[in-house]
Amino acid sequence: MSLPLSVLDLSPVSAGSSGAQALRNSVDLARHADGLGFHRYWVSEHHNLPSVVSSSPEVLIGHLAGASRRMRVGSGGIMLPNHAPLRIAEAFRVLAALHPGRIDLGLGRAPGSDGRAAMALRRGRASGDDFPEMLDELLAFGGLEPFPADSPIRSVRALPDDVALPPVWILGSSDWGARFAAQRGFGYAFAHHFSAEWVNSATRAYKEGFRPSFAPGRLETPHLILTVSAVCAPTDMEADRLAASLDLMAVRRARGQFAPMPSPEEAAAYPFSGEERAFVADFREKIFVGSPATVRRKLEALAAETGADELMVNTMLWDHEARKRSYTLLAEAFGLSGLPAPVPLAA
Repeated sequence: MSLPLSVLDLSPVSAGSSGAQALRNSVDLARHADGLGFHRYWVSEHHNLPSVVSSSPEVLIGHLAGASRRMRVGSGGIMLPNHAPLRIAEAFRVLAALHPGRIDLGLGRAPGSDGRAAMALRRGRASGDDFPEMLDELLAFGGLEPFPADSPIRSVRALPDDVALPPVWILGSSDWGARFAAQRGFGYAFAHHFSAEWVNSATRAYKEGFRPSFAPGRLETPHLILTVSAVCAPTDMEADRLAASLDLMAVRRARGQFAPMPSPEEAAAYPFSGEERAFVADFREKIFVGSPATVRRKLEALAAETGADELMVNTMLWDHEARKRSYTLLAEAFGLSGLPAPVPLAA
């Protein structure tokens, strides 16, 4: 059987469209992925970036879980230093109560934003350096670890407290998160889609350093998810045309410009300089673009090299229907077992 295949969604905004439409597209894509047989559907947390509108993952997770039937739905991830641990414990216990056995809680320590947005979110309360302490507090509110005996908040209850906290995953893009997840016995998701240069050292650190844990909410064996950027189309040429939108978007982001995603036509008309073309060539080495056979071959090679237990695919395309088709072709290439018929659901 092929590796489990999952989806990472940033709710991208296409040029000429709107943030509201991007969120509706996420709901439509989740239904589509659920029918195709994808294992998980995770949504990210980003702020103050006009190109993506995944600013409130816990709200979106509830809607996506209600719009799907069988796949797990979760955060990829909640940026914990942006939030009070009590608030996250409450939100995800509510989600777990409403959608039993289908919610994941992926946690990261980056701001998911620029410095000013991070300041507005955190108000000087926390930084990524506080992540281990904040995680301990979250686990205590979730009933998975005890509070220190002298803690002034140990009597506070994260309600509903008769519901288990969903499985916790540690997200990372460097060795730090890999080592932390391994030492604590958590599942680990590595962000190859924007930190490919760290993939071998981080995945090795996780797999080799993993310490089995029999504590509640921990793992006895490691589970490594790789999140990758991929564009799949019927032919290599068509996939290359669609991925031109990503090329131009990457060039603009390198300049600090986070405008909505350009169309392939806009990208084709853009006069790339020699320096920009070299940048794009390097960028293309880190993503997976091509026909179903091409993309599957490349992804399986990466999974074999890193020991990945699951692949989570992020596909960002200007055309929503082309994006859905990309996931359909991947599902077929990897032999996913879809539902016998589409699930009719209200908007």
